[in-house]
Amino acid sequence: MNFQLSEEQAMIQKIVRDFAEKELAPIAAELDEKGEFPHAIINKMGEMGLFGLPFSEEYGGSGAGCLSYVIAVEEISRACASTGITYAAHCSIGTAPIYLFGTEEIKKKWLPLCVQGKALASFGLTEANAGSDACGTQTTAVPEGDEWILNGSKCFITNVGVAKIAVITAVTEKGQGTRGISAFIVPTDTPGFSVGQPYNKLGLKASDTREIILENVRIPKENLLGKQGEGFKQFLVALDGGRISIGALSVGIAQACLDASLKYAKEREQFGQPISKFQAIQFKLADMKMKTELARLMVYKAAWLKDNGKPFSSEAAIAKLYASESCMQNASEAVQIHGGYGYMKEYPVERYMRDAKLMEIGEGTSEIQRMVIARLLGC
Repeated sequence: MNFQLSEEQAMIQKIVRDFAEKELAPIAAELDEKGEFPHAIINKMGEMGLFGLPFSEEYGGSGAGCLSYVIAVEEISRACASTGITYAAHCSIGTAPIYLFGTEEIKKKWLPLCVQGKALASFGLTEANAGSDACGTQTTAVPEGDEWILNGSKCFITNVGVAKIAVITAVTEKGQGTRGISAFIVPTDTPGFSVGQPYNKLGLKASDTREIILENVRIPKENLLGKQGEGFKQFLVALDGGRISIGALSVGIAQACLDASLKYAKEREQFGQPISKFQAIQFKLADMKMKTELARLMVYKAAWLKDNGKPFSSEAAIAKLYASESCMQNASEAVQIHGGYGYMKEYPVERYMRDAKLMEIGEGTSEIQRMVIARLLGC
C-alpha cells in the first residue's frame, strides 16, 4: 500500500495550506467574535477552484476527486472551522445531490455556478421533529399541474442565509414512510421561501445556520431530484460523502489543537523549564498526535474508496465517528495544557473546543454512526 500523496494532491495541500495560513488564520478569531460570514474568503476559494475539486470537468470542476477535496477541507478547517463547514456543506450535501441525481438539464443549469463558487448551496433535511429520525419529515410537496407546492420548515441548515439554492426533502406520498420522501431543488429567491435569523450558536459562529420556512413555495416539476419517492435513499448517499468531509473537518481542528498545544508547551515555563519537558504534558501531546494521525488515515481511506468506486459507507461512518470524537478529545486536552489561558479568548484553543463539539452532532450524531456501523456488520 502506498500512503504517499500524488504530486497533484501534494500541490493542492500546499496551495490550500498557504492560503489558509496567510489569509484565513489571521482573521479567524475576529470572524468568530463578530459572527461574521467570510464572504471575501469564500469568493477567493471560488476563484482558486476549491469548490470544484470533487466534481468533473464537464460541469466546470477539476475532477481532482474526493481525497484531494478532503485534504482541502482539512487545511481550511485547521485555520477556521467555520469556513471549513461552509465549504464542506456546500460541496458534500448541497452540490453533491444535484451532481449525483439531477437531470442533465438541471446539472447544466446549476453545477457550473456551484462548482465555481458563484452560487452557494445548502441541504434542507433536519426538522424540529425529524433530526436523527429523518424519516419523520413533515414538510410536504404536493403536485399541481406542472409544479410542486412545498410547505413546511427546516432547522439547523448550514449556508441557507447566503445560498442561492437549497436541496429540500419533503413528503410526496403520505403513509409510505421512507418511500414517500422525495428531494427537490429550490432556488432561495422563490416566492414563499424565507429564512430565519442566524442562530446564536456555541461555536462555528462565522458559518451561516438558520431555519427555512416554506409557505406555498411553487417550483417546476423538473426540480424533482431523480424519481419521486427516492429522496430518502438519495440523502443517505449524500450523507455518506458528507461524513467523510466532516471527518476531514474534525482532523483539521484536531491538528490545530495539537499545533497550538505543542507551541504553548515549548514556550510556557514552570519550575524552571518548559512544560513540554514534563512527562504528563508529553503523554497528552503524544495521545493527541496519535489520534490525529489515525483519524486522518481513516478519513483518507474512506475518500480513497469513494474515488475508486468501492463501497465506503462503513468506512465513512467510522471515519466521522473516530475523527469527531478524537477532535473533541484533542480540544479538551489542548485547553488543559493551556491551563487558565486555555479558558481565555486570547488563545485559540477555547474556540477550537467550541467548534469541535458540533463534529459529534452534525451529519449524524456519534450514536447514529455506531448504529450505521453495527447495521453494516449485520447486527
